Parts: sequence; C-alpha cells; structure tokens
Amino acid sequence: MSQLTLNLDTGSVMFQFTPEAAQELKSTLNELMGRLKNTATKTTPGSKTAPQPSMEYRYTGDVFLELFCNPNIWASPFAARVLVTLRDDRIRLNTEAELSRLIEDVNQFIEQQ
Repeated sequence: MSQLTLNLDTGSVMFQFTPEAAQELKSTLNELMGRLKNTATKTTPGSKTAPQPSMEYRYTGDVFLELFCNPNIWASPFAARVLVTLRDDRIRLNTEAELSRLIEDVNQFIEQQ
C-alpha cells in the first residue's frame, strides 16, 4: 500500500491507498469525464440533454474516502469540481477538488506503482 496525494485548492492531503482502488477510482473518474464531455458537446440552443447520473465513489481502508460529483451542474469537464470527504476515527476533511487535478493525481499514483 502506498500514499496517494490529492492536491486541493489550498493544500494537499496524503493517505494510504491500494493500486487496485486507484484503478477503480481512475475508471470511475474517466466515466464521469466522458459524461461531462458528452453533455458539453450536445448543448445546443433550445435543446435539452438527458440528465446524467451523479458520480459517487467510496473507498474504505485505513481511511474512508468518498467522492461525489453532479455532472449536470458543470458547463464543461474542465470546470467540474468534486466533493471530497476523507475521514478516520480522529479527523474528518470535507472539501472540493478540481476533477482534472484529481485525475492527474490518480494517474501519477498509478504510474509510481
């Protein structure tokens, strides 16, 4: 198990994460990015796109990690932000992170394995 670093707007957080969980998270984030791109490209004046399902990811290990994003509120995938909850028995962190930055952090973690 290695340390995953998530870079946030005003700092970063590191925690134990498994390579298997990183692959699962990468797949979940890529699906979300695809839905956001699909919604952004189908937006034409006067037309409505079907609402996209929200992305929810949960990991339980040394810490509990939960990520949530509603793709219907973001104009583009590069503007999208993800709600991050990270907690254990002593501390709880609730914040937002840029989707593109989360993808970079997870990819970097996977490359280092």
